[in-house]
Amino acid sequence: MPYSLTRLAVWIIIATLPLTILPSLPGSRFDALLMITAGLLLILRRRGATDLAVIMLIVVWSVSAGRSVEQQITALSTGPVDTVVRVEQLLPQSERVKLRILQVGGRLVFPPVYALVKAQSEPVPYCAGQRWQMRLRLRPVHARLNEGGFDAQRFALANQTPLTGKILSSALVTPTCSWRHRVITAGRQNYGHLPWQSVISALAFGERGDINRETSQLLRETGTAHLMAISGMHIGLAASLGWAIARLMQLGFAPGGIGYRFPAILSLLAALIYTWLSGGNPPAIRAMLALSAWSLLRLGGICCSNWQVWSICIGLILFFEPLSVLSDSLWLSAMAVAGLLIWFHWFPLPTRYMRKKRWLLLRLLHVQFGMFLLLLPIQIVIFHGFSLSALVANLWAIPVITLLTVPLLLCAIIVTPLTPFSQLLWWGADKTLAMTFVPLRALPTGWLDVNTLALWLSGLAWVFILAVRFGGWRSSPLTLVAFTLSLLSFRSGALRPDWRVDMLDVGHGLAVVISRGGQATLYDTGNSWEGGDAALSQILPWLKWQGLTLEQVIISHPHLDHMGGLASVQRTFPAARVRSNPVKEGHLPCHRGIVWQWQALNFRVLWPEKGETRAGNDHSCVVAVSDGKWRVLLTGDIESKTEHHLVRYYAADLPADVLQVAHHGSGTSSSPPFLRAVSAKVALASVARYSAWRLPAERVIVRYKQNHYQWRDTAVEGQVSVHFYAENWFVKGLRAQIMPRWYHQWFGVPRYSR
Repeated sequence: MPYSLTRLAVWIIIATLPLTILPSLPGSRFDALLMITAGLLLILRRRGATDLAVIMLIVVWSVSAGRSVEQQITALSTGPVDTVVRVEQLLPQSERVKLRILQVGGRLVFPPVYALVKAQSEPVPYCAGQRWQMRLRLRPVHARLNEGGFDAQRFALANQTPLTGKILSSALVTPTCSWRHRVITAGRQNYGHLPWQSVISALAFGERGDINRETSQLLRETGTAHLMAISGMHIGLAASLGWAIARLMQLGFAPGGIGYRFPAILSLLAALIYTWLSGGNPPAIRAMLALSAWSLLRLGGICCSNWQVWSICIGLILFFEPLSVLSDSLWLSAMAVAGLLIWFHWFPLPTRYMRKKRWLLLRLLHVQFGMFLLLLPIQIVIFHGFSLSALVANLWAIPVITLLTVPLLLCAIIVTPLTPFSQLLWWGADKTLAMTFVPLRALPTGWLDVNTLALWLSGLAWVFILAVRFGGWRSSPLTLVAFTLSLLSFRSGALRPDWRVDMLDVGHGLAVVISRGGQATLYDTGNSWEGGDAALSQILPWLKWQGLTLEQVIISHPHLDHMGGLASVQRTFPAARVRSNPVKEGHLPCHRGIVWQWQALNFRVLWPEKGETRAGNDHSCVVAVSDGKWRVLLTGDIESKTEHHLVRYYAADLPADVLQVAHHGSGTSSSPPFLRAVSAKVALASVARYSAWRLPAERVIVRYKQNHYQWRDTAVEGQVSVHFYAENWFVKGLRAQIMPRWYHQWFGVPRYSR
């Protein structure tokens, strides 16, 4: 049966989508079953059966790609591996090197897999293109996982970089740097002194590692970050430049030699060179695939509608790279193009506004408003917020970057050997960037963090668009109102807990949120490090996504992994009351005997004794939280000495339903008498998978299980949430229950294998 490219592309898209929602990847038996079933369906030679068979075969193809990555991760993380690698990229800010693993134990590695390793001092400095023989200790990327946070595990798999690690030994095999590295070095000699050299590197070569935090924040808040990543727009500009050069060359051709194929081929070649210069980053490669598909359709004389071209390009990308369906950048690019098609087909400006130059600003506003409206839901899903200033910022930045900056950069690269002329072009590109960023800095802060309710409300934008396009607001207004109200009532009618306790995944540290009625109490604020802290990266995004206002903070003890994020929390919620022991200026005390009520929940401090001035683990502020029926015991980092004291003198205060595991599961805590006195059903431990102290201790986990506790920890579960209702309560982990996805799971070696 003949099969059209469009139908095949649509089936590829449909068959790849399960990779985004599968809780686990099925085994090879699943492949055999689907292939046999598909073969039987093909024998029927009926259209519906054939379509289903094709979808089944593509599902096998896409699932096998995910399974191949899982197998590579396991094989490469079981112990030290002897490899031959190629240096792909230097990341100076994080002092890491991106490597492509070419061989392991003398065997070629396919499909390609990349790793980020800690750079070490070598007699010969690293440069892109070098080949090294290295002994590596690799481990899978295991990201902190909380609702409303950045999904680093999904990002790593989508970008084929699922491994991190360190170099145990190395020997240089090929010292020569790549031609791309030489071009970049030559270019930097001409523009390295310019004020916007870091942005020039990003736009010209895809090297974004030098962009400072202030600039990155500005790009994010103004919704212009997409301009700094080499993707479809930039590859298209390179292709346009190649086409223009070809047309100029044709001025010298004989009339019979002038045709459309030469410009099309040269434009493809220019786009390919720019893709190579960008380092072959995934967005650029996907853009190159899409451009190739479109060019082949044109060269082949195949007539396709815009939607057919869109589906063929997306299908081609997903066929060659099934895991790119996990890529946020692909979703944004695909939806942006689809949004443009929808907006111009369904809501075009009247003809009188499309001709004269005086209406140019109106046309730009029309496009920007449409993109803002149509992309709002996906922006909220991916970024958990959106930029209010993006409409104005892109109105200025896109034309300047598109029409001035990128063409100047491409021309500067082409004439690199002509140093004076190249320097002039780099200088001109730098000035256009200054033209772009000065107005952006003048804009008010436009980024708006939103909660889960905004996601539902943003869906109403699409309901409104469909209603206007198909006339539903006139023909069936009551149906439209009823549908809108049903969406809102479905959200508001969802069963919600009376109160909840969430242990956030902050790595080695502690952050527990007690929430009720839209308000929250935070017990500890996680760790901090150079350039950031757990509050900025995990706690505050989670609170905003949940729509919670923080009213009080309890610091168990003043160790960095428990109070590292306090300053960031106080900047965001300056009115929040803080309790600590020893009492610091501006803090309320936290010692035995203090009792207070908040949101109808009772808080009772069990430890330390009043007047205690020491600040060690054993003097952590131990707090019991209760609604009168269910009880949670928060213990900080107390050790066995304090546990025995509590059991001996205050045993009646200890029983609880949920216990926070003391000191991250260290063997110095969680003594058996204490566990028996508390007699909780669930133990929650805040731990990191790659803990430098190898926590939690295996014997401690066994001890909890022997005392009939259900063990839950953030290394395995990610965020762990306890929901309390009038008659019952239950525990949910983000990896297993809240958002079970195969790409969220624990990859590679088990916990105690090394």
